[in-house]
Amino acid sequence: MPSRVRIWLDTIFLSFSGPSTITSVCYKESDTVISEMLFLCSLEGMKVMEIEKCRNDIKKLREEIASRNNSNFLDDNKKRSPCIPSDPKCHLSKETMEALTLPTFDAWQWEPNEMLSCLEHMYHDLGLVRDFNINPITLKRWLLCIHDNYRNNPYHNFRHCFCVTQMMYSMICLCSLQEKFTQMEILALMTAAVCHDLDHPGFNNMYQINARTEMALRYNDISPLENHHCAVAFQIFSQPDCNIFFNFDPEAFKQIRQETITLILATDMARHSEILKTFKQKVDNFDYTNKEHVACLKMVLIKCCDISNEVRPMEVAEPWVDCLLEEYFMQSDREKAEGLPVAPFMDREKVTKSTAQTGFIKFILLPMFETVMKLFPQIEEVMVKPLRESRDRYEELKQTDDAVNETVSFIFTQNSQLFVMERQQKRRGKKEGKDRQGQNTREGEAKS
Repeated sequence: MPSRVRIWLDTIFLSFSGPSTITSVCYKESDTVISEMLFLCSLEGMKVMEIEKCRNDIKKLREEIASRNNSNFLDDNKKRSPCIPSDPKCHLSKETMEALTLPTFDAWQWEPNEMLSCLEHMYHDLGLVRDFNINPITLKRWLLCIHDNYRNNPYHNFRHCFCVTQMMYSMICLCSLQEKFTQMEILALMTAAVCHDLDHPGFNNMYQINARTEMALRYNDISPLENHHCAVAFQIFSQPDCNIFFNFDPEAFKQIRQETITLILATDMARHSEILKTFKQKVDNFDYTNKEHVACLKMVLIKCCDISNEVRPMEVAEPWVDCLLEEYFMQSDREKAEGLPVAPFMDREKVTKSTAQTGFIKFILLPMFETVMKLFPQIEEVMVKPLRESRDRYEELKQTDDAVNETVSFIFTQNSQLFVMERQQKRRGKKEGKDRQGQNTREGEAKS
């Protein structure tokens, strides 16, 4: 054994508060024992991780490093995998893991770093990390990059991304989709949910097309936003450090790419009627061995998750309506300023929360979820019933709003009539005064 042994210790510690890489290169005498290693770990953003578990990881890594003194290392010019902790995945409480499987999960109570930990857990829990040999550190980096590529819009932001993905995870668990779909299809559903609104600018497709933006020109007015989300997603995957598909062979990558793109493109609401109509034609004789049937179901599932806020409890769902209307009003104000057409449901002078939600639930959400319920009756209690309750609540609110508007309109009309009558009376009084004055003048002249 040579007198000197070159020991490379590449230790990557990545917390969700931001990527942090600690690389140390040490040269030690062969008879020197590594007595202690100092890991400078930022624990910010690790609220959901157990500190004791982190300490155990460090202890295990020390033991692994010590054992390497007696083994040969790869040559510098050979490719090596990054050295990662033996169990790098996040650790959530049992209560949190159970809550994540339910449609009632309240994302408003969680910070971005905690939501990232929850997303990471979903990929581990569904067996995707294991089955597709995804490097856990790469998964962390990818999720961080996803977070950084969502803009701070009122509605289309990272929290919306998380809610859509959590609802997809909930449906996979609730409907036992892993018994019906392949793991590749489950991976595509989850990944499409994560990526479905990447780099959303806060202005919808109609604005892009009417304003003739660069995005609309690039994609020939065909689902410009959804095509852009796909492009950004695969730009991220093109970075080796963020490519969770790194170990896929070319054919497998082609398949996951095509499925992910198909699902993201299905979230364009301009295609809603077309997709739902096709699904309704298949649902009564649905065949899981028929690729067209399965493809259509997957598109409907991601559509359900994308617009599923009203499935959640009122205190969770209602703030999302305010966020969406805020984003709509920002767009309509800009459209007015630029002389572009304005959709009535986005005009702050025409739309109310009750009218917007009543129509959306009655004509978009309920028909779709009730159709899915034919395949999965188990969603009736936890998804369809809350939707019906939400519809009833907004209809009552709409009736109240209409009554108030009628009262205000009546009062305004009455006041207007009184105002007109007063003006007419004043004019009549002035005219009578002038006539009387004229008559007095004429009488005076006659006497003289």
